[in-house]
Amino acid sequence: MPTLPPEQPGPPPARPHEARQTAESFGTDAQRYDQARPGYPDALVARIVAGSPGPEVLDVGTGTGIAARQFQAAGCAVLGVEPDARMADVARAAGLPVEVTTFEAWAPAGRTFDAVIAAQSWHWVDPVAGAVKAARVLRPAGRLAIFGHVFEPPAEVAEPFAAACRRVAPDLPFSDQPARRPLEVYRAGYAAVADRIRETGQFGEPEHWRFDWERDYPRDQWLALLPTTGGLTRLAPDKTAAILDAVGTAIDALGGRFTMRYTTLATTAVRTGGS
Repeated sequence: MPTLPPEQPGPPPARPHEARQTAESFGTDAQRYDQARPGYPDALVARIVAGSPGPEVLDVGTGTGIAARQFQAAGCAVLGVEPDARMADVARAAGLPVEVTTFEAWAPAGRTFDAVIAAQSWHWVDPVAGAVKAARVLRPAGRLAIFGHVFEPPAEVAEPFAAACRRVAPDLPFSDQPARRPLEVYRAGYAAVADRIRETGQFGEPEHWRFDWERDYPRDQWLALLPTTGGLTRLAPDKTAAILDAVGTAIDALGGRFTMRYTTLATTAVRTGGS
C-alpha cells in the first residue's frame, strides 16, 4: 500500500522486524508523530479492558504513548516498552513510564501483566519470539491484543501519492505496489499473527475483531500525518516536499478535505494455564 507503508500485519516485505532502520525511524519528528497519528476506537480499548483479569497493561512498541494514554484514561496502569528513546521521551512527558529497549531484549524482572497490547507495532517484533514472550509475562487469563489501522485513503488521494512516490523515490520498498490494497490483504496478515500465537500452545483460540469508523481530514492534517509513515520518515526533505505537494494538489481538487474510512483490525487471545 504506497499510501501509507505497511505498519501493521500485511504482506511482505519478509521479516519486517529485521528492518531496524525503518522500525526506529519514526522518532525523527516524534512530536509530529504524536500530534498527527490517530488514536484507537474507544470500543476496542473498552473490550480489551473488560476482557482482561486486571488493570496492569504492558504496551509493546508504545511509541509516543497514543494507545497507552487511552488505556490510562480507561483506568489501567500502563508500562511502555519502546526501542526509540526519542519516542519514549514524548511518552514520558505525558506521564507514561517507558523502558527503552526492543521487546525481545526487554527484561521483565519477574513482572507480569493482565494484558499485553501492541498498537500498530507488532510487525516490528519477531513474530515467534514475541508471542512466546507475551505468554511468559501474562498472568493466567491475561489477554494479548495486537491491533492497528488500515490506512487506505480514497483513490483520488491514494493514486497521486503512489504516482509521486514512483516518480520521486522509486527505490522505496512500497513504490511498486498498487495505490490501494483490499482489506483481505490486511486480514491475511492478522491471520498469520494468529498462527504464531497458536504455535506457542499457551493461548486459547485467537479471535479477530473489526472496528469501522471515519475521520474527516483537512488538507493540512493529512499532509502532517504522511511524513510520520514508514519509508517517508527516511526520505530527504526535498523528496518528501515533492510528494506532499502532489498529494496536497489532489486534496485541493476535492475541496481541501476528504473522508478517511478506517478499519481497525485486532487479533487477540487469552493466556491459558495456571502459571
